[in-house]
Amino acid sequence: MDEIASLLEPQIPALRRYAWALLRDREAADDLVQDTLERAIGRWGQRRQEGDLRAWLFTIQRNLFLNGLRQRKARGTHVGEEALADVQAPGTSPESHAGLRDVLAGLDALPEEQRSLLLLVGVEDLSYEQAAKVLGIPLGTVMSRLSRARARLREFMETGRGSALRRVK
Repeated sequence: MDEIASLLEPQIPALRRYAWALLRDREAADDLVQDTLERAIGRWGQRRQEGDLRAWLFTIQRNLFLNGLRQRKARGTHVGEEALADVQAPGTSPESHAGLRDVLAGLDALPEEQRSLLLLVGVEDLSYEQAAKVLGIPLGTVMSRLSRARARLREFMETGRGSALRRVK
């Protein structure tokens, strides 16, 4: 168990960042990380020893997130724009706080496949190959989705509100 803990512990900050970026709720993000670690430990024997541990953990976390999304959708629970009101970076001006809110709103407006990919590559610094493994898609699909996500987010930021994101996906 000490060996497992020594391998998992350095991955926790990245798992927390990704969970928070997906959920925008600290408690829910911590719960998702906890569930991810619990699932990883429970299925440790199924892990490929030569495989990428980080990619495996992100795959587990994303799958748990998607399962939770499906459950919330079935229950009809929705977290709206008010969830962004709690986002504050320490020591920032009101203008930069507004910019952060715009970026988060732009991310929220992206389709889930594009948002997850942009977060994995842009925030968690996964390679395209690692992101392809996490998402279970071909490398070419990673590159095209990432290109579309960046273009939509850029247009969202330049136009001030999501006209680019309202178009047919």
